[in-house]
Amino acid sequence: MKLVISAALLSFVIGAGSAWAQTSTPAPAPAAAPAASAPAATDKKAISKSCSDQANAKSLHGKARKKFRSDCKHNGGKAS
Repeated sequence: MKLVISAALLSFVIGAGSAWAQTSTPAPAPAAAPAASAPAATDKKAISKSCSDQANAKSLHGKARKKFRSDCKHNGGKAS
């Protein structure tokens, strides 16, 4: 019986300690970097879409498509 009570008390102390630790730390300030990187993500999507469309127009599949898209994305959306 002492073992069960000790185990329950230990569980409570560990749980309460971790809950207290989570609430006692200050929340991090939101960074402005994600807002600045949002246009870059849009540009990457546009480049990827452009390369995919060009690969579709050339009816490329498999390894040839993968290589074409890779080269195209490295050239900023322009086929080499």
